[in-house]
Amino acid sequence: MKVAFIVNQFPMLSETFILNQATGLIDLGHEVDIFTTYSPDPKNTEKMHSDVTKYHLLEHTFYAQTPPTNRIWRIVLGLWLLLTNFYKAPLTLMRSLNGFKYGWQATSLKLLYAVIPLLDKGSYDVIHCQFATLTFIGAVALPKVGTANAKLVVSCRGHDISAYMEEVSESIHRQIFADGDQFLPNCDFFRDRLLKLGCPPEKITVLRSGIDGDRFIFKPRHPIAGEPIRIVTTGRLTEKKGVEYGIRAIAKLIAAGASVEYYVVGDGPLHKNLQQLIDSLNVDKSVKLLGWMQQQELINILDRSHIFLSPNVTAADGNQDAPVNTIKEAAAMGLPVVSTFHGGIPEVVEDGISGFLVAERDADALAEKLQYLIDHPSIWQAMGEAGRKYVETHYDIHTLNNDLVKIYKSNE
Repeated sequence: MKVAFIVNQFPMLSETFILNQATGLIDLGHEVDIFTTYSPDPKNTEKMHSDVTKYHLLEHTFYAQTPPTNRIWRIVLGLWLLLTNFYKAPLTLMRSLNGFKYGWQATSLKLLYAVIPLLDKGSYDVIHCQFATLTFIGAVALPKVGTANAKLVVSCRGHDISAYMEEVSESIHRQIFADGDQFLPNCDFFRDRLLKLGCPPEKITVLRSGIDGDRFIFKPRHPIAGEPIRIVTTGRLTEKKGVEYGIRAIAKLIAAGASVEYYVVGDGPLHKNLQQLIDSLNVDKSVKLLGWMQQQELINILDRSHIFLSPNVTAADGNQDAPVNTIKEAAAMGLPVVSTFHGGIPEVVEDGISGFLVAERDADALAEKLQYLIDHPSIWQAMGEAGRKYVETHYDIHTLNNDLVKIYKSNE
């Protein structure tokens, strides 16, 4: 099969789940092209995952021009794109401007800019929109670039099925569900959300986001006499990751006399605010914001750590997380996990078995569970073994990629 992935950016250090699907499909003998809605971000190309190079994915990645923020220039450039490409697919380009059907994504010219790269690349058996926010791009392009039985497949992963769906109207919900042939929420929590939003149940298949367990080597965790307990968090520095509460919890441990170090891997819009919080709590010697890392760099950090902390919260705009891959990676390596009853996280962390879950935005509860683990290192190995087994059973990337191919081929 020939598959087109539609994504926001590629490569993205925080979206290895898309990379894993692309390389998995290639390993299974399929062709994958990647179309982005934005130009490449230099910070993501400076530290690319090695598989991007190994599989020559940049040679199969096609970038849309980023629409100018200035509306006048966006219209001027949009008119130029329309005029110079109109002969290739007039109906497709006119569909991309249908504001009655596609709302602001059409009137903002986002659809016009996004479909242009698809017009010269032949036909595809599947267009796979990697987030529900990208559904209309696939729907506009499919009649032009799809084969006779081509399918529009839509993954639902987090913001797209929480905050985004709260922002847009019910008519947009209906249009998304009408356009897509198959919707793939990555957890049961988001499957239920899709059903409540009105997606036909026959169009929904839960496809969990997997990891390659061979890359994340398990080892039992034990404290080392004379060394601090090392706690790690990984993720974009955005509100829903809850890093603020992780920092506050660590500060409470330090104030109580615990010998700990806390490492936060990732970057994002809250970096400055979080650094100010670290400084104000006087924990800058023990709490470090490390920025983005390549996967192997992250693995090295996890390998040296004892406990994984994922203090996720529901953001003010309703944005929520699925069972995030970083938790799976840490669990696969044997780290006990402390996280929250949030979104799809209870589907990957078994409370009291592979880690502990507490209420969102409760730094005291996070600190209490972390302190319990620090005081009871004898339970670390059993929790780590339980986490590894659970990830192997439910989140093996090879099994899940085979399932994805079956979904692509269903009802051909």
